[in-house]
Amino acid sequence: MKKALVFSAILVAVLLILDQCIKLTIKTQFTPGEFRPLLGNWLILHYTENPGMAFGQTFGASMWAKLSLSLFRIVAIFLIIRYMIKQIKLGASREFLIVVSLVLAGASGNLLDSMFYDLFFSIDPCVPFNQLDGSGHNAVCSAGHFKYAVELRHQGFLFGNVVDMFQFNVRWPAGLPYLGGSDVFPAIWNLADGCISVGLIWAIFRQKTFFPKT
Repeated sequence: MKKALVFSAILVAVLLILDQCIKLTIKTQFTPGEFRPLLGNWLILHYTENPGMAFGQTFGASMWAKLSLSLFRIVAIFLIIRYMIKQIKLGASREFLIVVSLVLAGASGNLLDSMFYDLFFSIDPCVPFNQLDGSGHNAVCSAGHFKYAVELRHQGFLFGNVVDMFQFNVRWPAGLPYLGGSDVFPAIWNLADGCISVGLIWAIFRQKTFFPKT
């Protein structure tokens, strides 16, 4: 049991550290909206932030929507840890522990952004991803001699944006009905999102092994 617990803890820690290192590099070395090629032209780095779930999905503009999401993440992380410990006691396979660790690391990585980034980084009200219509937090932006009013997103502990940076630059063939010329996968994501997705897809494909019928 101890070896399995240590293995899972190290895997989660490594993924968390890597996720945060990438995010901090992007946040400090890129300007908002900046593009840079990563793997040729098909995978690029595109710095943006989102106030919501994986792949930029949101719950709305209210303070309670964002707070509910952060609290949901905390509860989910607690339940995943509890489930993992239970499975370790039952002798779960290393493969299954990897799957659970991926999901745990992903959920934890995005929660860290929401918890702490607003406490250590200043918020530019003129950057689009810091604006949220309907929030009720008013600010003024300047563009040369021109000034305009904006509404800021909610800020503080548990209200921070999640940093995203990976984007597939691949389009469907132009002649393809309905989809032709559109992005194959337009969402911008981060390593934490990728960990959650890989973990869940892995679990689906291996469900008969992981969850045998009794």
